[in-house]
Amino acid sequence: MKTLPLTLSGLEPLIITEDSNFVNVGERTNVTGSKRFLNTIKEKDYDKALKIALDQVQGGAQILDVNMDEGMLDSAEEMTNFLNLIASDPDIAKIPIMVDSSKWEVILAGLKCMQGKGVVNSISLKDGEEEFLRRAKIVRRFGAAVICMAFDEDGQADTLPRRKEICGRAYKLLTEEAGFHPSDIILDPNIFPVATGMEEHRRNALDFFLAAKWIRENLPGAHVIGGVSNVSFSFRGNNRVREAIHSAFLYHAIEHGMDMGIVNPTQLEVYDDIPEDLLERVEDVLFDKRDDATERLLEIAEEYKGEGSSVKKKQDDEWRQKSVEERLKYSLVKGINEFVEEDTEEARQKIGSPLEVIEGPLMDGMNVVGDLFGAGKMFLPQVVKSARVMKQAVAYLTPFLEEEKKQNKDTSDQPKVLLATVKGDVHDIGKNIVSVVLACNNYHVIDLGVMVPADKILDEAEKHKVDAIGLSGLITPSLDEMITVAREMKKRGMDLPLMIGGATTSRLHTAVKIDPEYDSSVVHVLDASRAVAMAGDIINPKKREAVKAEIKKEYAELRELHENRQNKKELLPFEEARSNKTKIEWEGYEPPKPSFLGNKVFEDYPISELRNYIDWSPFFRTWMLTGKYPDILEDDEVGKQAQSLFDDAQALLDEIIEKDLLQAKSVIGFYPATAYGDDIKLFEGADLSEIKTKFHFLRQQTKKRSGQPNSSLSDYIAPHEVGITDYIGFFAVTAGIGIEKLIERFESENDDYNVILVKAVADRLAEAFAERMHERVRKEFWGYSDEESFSNEELIAEKYSGIRPAPGYPACPDHTEKRILFDLLEVEKNTSIKLTESFAMYPASSVSGFYFSHPESRYFRVGNIGEDQVIDYAQRKSCTKEEVEKWLSPNLDYDPYSS
Repeated sequence: MKTLPLTLSGLEPLIITEDSNFVNVGERTNVTGSKRFLNTIKEKDYDKALKIALDQVQGGAQILDVNMDEGMLDSAEEMTNFLNLIASDPDIAKIPIMVDSSKWEVILAGLKCMQGKGVVNSISLKDGEEEFLRRAKIVRRFGAAVICMAFDEDGQADTLPRRKEICGRAYKLLTEEAGFHPSDIILDPNIFPVATGMEEHRRNALDFFLAAKWIRENLPGAHVIGGVSNVSFSFRGNNRVREAIHSAFLYHAIEHGMDMGIVNPTQLEVYDDIPEDLLERVEDVLFDKRDDATERLLEIAEEYKGEGSSVKKKQDDEWRQKSVEERLKYSLVKGINEFVEEDTEEARQKIGSPLEVIEGPLMDGMNVVGDLFGAGKMFLPQVVKSARVMKQAVAYLTPFLEEEKKQNKDTSDQPKVLLATVKGDVHDIGKNIVSVVLACNNYHVIDLGVMVPADKILDEAEKHKVDAIGLSGLITPSLDEMITVAREMKKRGMDLPLMIGGATTSRLHTAVKIDPEYDSSVVHVLDASRAVAMAGDIINPKKREAVKAEIKKEYAELRELHENRQNKKELLPFEEARSNKTKIEWEGYEPPKPSFLGNKVFEDYPISELRNYIDWSPFFRTWMLTGKYPDILEDDEVGKQAQSLFDDAQALLDEIIEKDLLQAKSVIGFYPATAYGDDIKLFEGADLSEIKTKFHFLRQQTKKRSGQPNSSLSDYIAPHEVGITDYIGFFAVTAGIGIEKLIERFESENDDYNVILVKAVADRLAEAFAERMHERVRKEFWGYSDEESFSNEELIAEKYSGIRPAPGYPACPDHTEKRILFDLLEVEKNTSIKLTESFAMYPASSVSGFYFSHPESRYFRVGNIGEDQVIDYAQRKSCTKEEVEKWLSPNLDYDPYSS
């Protein structure tokens, strides 16, 4: 059933080959399937709508389905609006779009503004061949792939012969008359509900399986798609049975040739974990094995209804009656550490060797965990909990290993990966997660921690004879350090694969800046879910050279594409951009004066107050659970895991507050200021007689539509020539004082789950602290918005007046400006926050930045910059162009900025 590659693209290509895994289509940007998304569109709350789309992308969707078919919407207008918004957000626009509608005018509207190569969902023969071909040819002219529904003039195909007839007819018309390449044809043979009780529905699933197989064998190049949730429609309200049906259906559908689907893997029961009696009855229905299959499934469905059922309690008790090997495996897969020492000791007594316990039942269990996570059938929090059980079991066995003089486990058969956060960077949550996931997949991980110099990384790699190196970093200077590591590897003549990951890294930057510096494999790893497969490909001796050649070719093409885009990019000359600054009417404007000038320190700020300001949505994204809080807790797909994780975070917060385990400190400051071009000068007193210090800012340089300014942060401070005394504020906050002891405690207990949880919660507290201090600045200390009254959701949405941009982030991407801010506020002395040599803040759970009060500042946007601006900026900072480029963005056309 060999298929030809289907090539799609957003900003980045998606190539679907016969070796590709099942392709997931993100389904939450569909008004017919997501009430939450529908409400955001109805309310014109496009920021929330875009966040839903971003959640889908970050959750692993490879294609984004967009559907606006709702009676009260102008569907064509909404499709146009939303796709245009997506196109302006590179994090979303990087994946292909599926324009989904039953209305041709809506599909046409989507095609007109869809960038890259997307998919049209759908066309069919229901209006006859002439109309079918007319629409197909239009789709082809737009360059899109097409989904064809098994639907003709007589209705939907609901039997196997009808599916074959319509799919075969459509395929022939598309290839022979419409001019489609077979690989651009995606056939949907219709998934219908099973177990409805109606005789004509008995073969619904079986006929789909057989139709998928027939398509792959008889219609070469065509792909097969389906909406999996339809199959369990009869069991709405019984999530346990629905998940089992989805899992079993998908398992068999993929075996029969289905390679794409609108399905969320987080809603799937692990196929191997479906109780035998339930699985038997589900598969009896799917394959129509018995006349009474539906009745038998309905009988058992009642027993599985509800999380607190007697069946679940019975299963909870039953696993403790199994063999010790099975109990250990169950504990690992389920992340249960209650019995780990008891069962590990029993296994040691039974097997006789602690080493054999590790290499036997424990590794068997972890291999299952790795396989399930790699298949998208386990959540990241579950994997981390599994790793915790493994670590605790190994820790228990360590004294016995020492007694037998087998302290060092023979890991010669395990691939070794060295991980490190590069010099100057202190952020490691993502790296820790990758470490756990790799360990769960039988990799021997050597984690060097944070702020690791290049020489140490390479010395340790040679010492341990590792098979690959993984580098992590969050701040933009880390990108430059990664280039240094690649150069040093080349100097040493090393041939180890190099994996690049972290929040500021990207596939484009890796291709343009790092790959040319090193002759061996350099590959960008998007997140932990991709790390295992990528590590396996670049380490495997049988695949390594082929994968290396493929990646080198792909990155060379990316560099060429990037260069072509650079040549086409239209940037204004810097002086012209500067002359188009934000127009603010300063005459008659009275800048609000803060209640004090200078600095104010806040010692031991109550964390009990800060928890009320936490934005929990990014917390869940850290754990690769997508959705916005609090909706995510009620989500049918990820709600259970999200609730469990949220409960653990709340319990940890309770303990932190009750036992005073973390301290929060901050310092804020206000100073008289005026703008001099794109610089802002600060003064000692309101008479502006003595300059205290100066900050430097960049200006948007992209050519604008008529009436739009080329903005800079300096535009929102009164220029010196108007003779007004304006003011600017500054802040630095941390919620990480004392975090080391808390982390050490959990590390001593081999509890990776709580190590990551502590860091994730501390990060949220720091952001909450920044939010709370900004609120107090607006209402008390500066007082320019003392009447405001916003909910936490409105604060998160930044409904307030004024902004708090941060150095090292889009509005001010030069991290070295952070040093000026730290000296001004005496941050090290007042808060214990330190700056690394690359200007990362330690503790990592810290935030710093500026306060701007002018009402117009909330509309601030930053965009592309050009070489002449970099030269001007270097002159203003009294440093070289090369020094400035090092601390700016990965590329001079850096444009991830929104606000």
